Order: sequence, then C-alpha cells, then structure tokens
Amino acid sequence: MVSAPLPAEGREAESKARLRLWIRLLRASRQIEKITRERLKSQFNATLPRFDVMAALYRRPNGMLMSEISRFLMVSNGNVTGIVDRLVCDGFVARSQRDGDRRTSFVRLTRKGRAAFAEMAAAHEGWIDELLGGIPVREAEQLSAKLKLFKSGWEGEA
Repeated sequence: MVSAPLPAEGREAESKARLRLWIRLLRASRQIEKITRERLKSQFNATLPRFDVMAALYRRPNGMLMSEISRFLMVSNGNVTGIVDRLVCDGFVARSQRDGDRRTSFVRLTRKGRAAFAEMAAAHEGWIDELLGGIPVREAEQLSAKLKLFKSGWEGEA
C-alpha cells in the first residue's frame, strides 16, 4: 500500500516535531554538560576538554597521534596541543615523536594519568546516572537505539 504525500500542514507538523525534539535534546545536553563541567572543576580541578582528551587516551592504552585525538574530539590540533601540554606538565601524559619524526607527536596516558582518569570516569558515570536517573533503563536503551539513526563520523558502532 502506497500512501499519498502528506499535505503541507502534515509535513510542517512533522518538521516542527523534529525541531522540538532537537531543542529538547540540546537543552538536556547543555544542562548535563554544565553540571558535569562544574563537578569536574570542583572535585578534580579539571576541565571537560581535559577529561575528553584523557578519555580518548584511556581508550587507546598504546597512545594516539595528536592528529588522531583532534579528529576523534572534532577540535583543532591547536586546542589539543594546549591541553596535552598541561597534562604533560602534570605528569598525566607522556609525549614522544613517532619514528623520530619531530612533526608528529605521539601521546599516551602515564600510570598516574590512567589512575586519575579512572577516578574521574567513575565519578562522571555516577553523575550521569544521577542526572538521567528518572529515565527507566529500558527507555534509555530505546532512546539510545533511536538516536543511533543519526550517525556521525566519530560514532562507529558504540
């Protein structure tokens, strides 16, 4: 059975529904991000970008090229460089050249960095669980599955 095209009002209603969804997703995301930023700062004296760089490196124990981190986080190399510089100074990250090429930096978490990130990640998971605790697990799984319909380049199969 083939349905007839929706009248203009029907398409407009669908468009408005999707626009409302996007606005709600954006508001929820911004609120969660705001609270997460505040808690990272107050409890770990860390920023969200610092957490994100450490998370990327934690997933790759053998390390990553700076350009890989930039692509993964969808930020410029310059942004990553400043964060990595501070992480190196704090002893959380080690930096080396790849195959003697001074133009490419390879970075990995140190033992101290892995321990610090593991502590932050556990707290972060708890915060997110708290903030989204009003959503039953089954509904969270369904929402997550539906949002997978929107694929971005960094997402993969996660």
